[in-house]
Amino acid sequence: MIDAAIVGLGRWGRALLESVHGKSERIRFVREVDIASGSVLQDALDDASVQAVVLATPHSVHRAQAIAAARAGKHVFCEKPLALRAADARAMIGACERAGVVLAVGHNRRFWPAMRALKGILAEEQLGRLLHIEGHNSNENSNQVTGGWRTLEEESPGGGLTGAGLHVLDAFIGLCGPVQRVHAQLNRYKEDLPPLDALVAMYTFARGLSGTLATVRATPFYWRVHVFGSSGSAEVLGQTELVLRM
Repeated sequence: MIDAAIVGLGRWGRALLESVHGKSERIRFVREVDIASGSVLQDALDDASVQAVVLATPHSVHRAQAIAAARAGKHVFCEKPLALRAADARAMIGACERAGVVLAVGHNRRFWPAMRALKGILAEEQLGRLLHIEGHNSNENSNQVTGGWRTLEEESPGGGLTGAGLHVLDAFIGLCGPVQRVHAQLNRYKEDLPPLDALVAMYTFARGLSGTLATVRATPFYWRVHVFGSSGSAEVLGQTELVLRM
């Protein structure tokens, strides 16, 4: 059992708290750090009973909090995005490596049964040579959540990519490797709240295949990751829904 501290008790922090309490045999929260109410992270880091910290805080403070946790010898689970700048992400990774602690990021959809099955299909080369990947993740959070980081330019500089679309980008990298080149377009439809935008991006991967990603910040939830190869294609449409076409 991992004894952890939850840092940040906003909407998502409380969702994580409720998902664990009395339901997990692997992790439990022994301390709650509500930054907004004046709780101090250092108090949790000084607590010898705390083995790990879960960061559900604004993206802009992830670097400082993760590095402080690593220096205190605590494992770190950080909600996505890990950082808004590559230099910050590298600093966090370096600090955790030097401290010998684990750094994990909350890209939970990698663990969906259908996504794990898709990963296995690619590992077995069932689709032949990979040629192209497409992905789409949209949700209506902008209409339902009218405050917090989604409405702040400094915390959500990529529009819908910062929240929903990032899950697809993580899937792309997990399935196809690093991206070499990207072209993106962000369309904003209103300047006031709630933020309404649509993003489309075209990727070229280091291994040569192409990819397209789309996300809309104010429409009913939709998920799709579709990989095309020389011998067939495989499409994930939900947690357990995978369509194989050969």
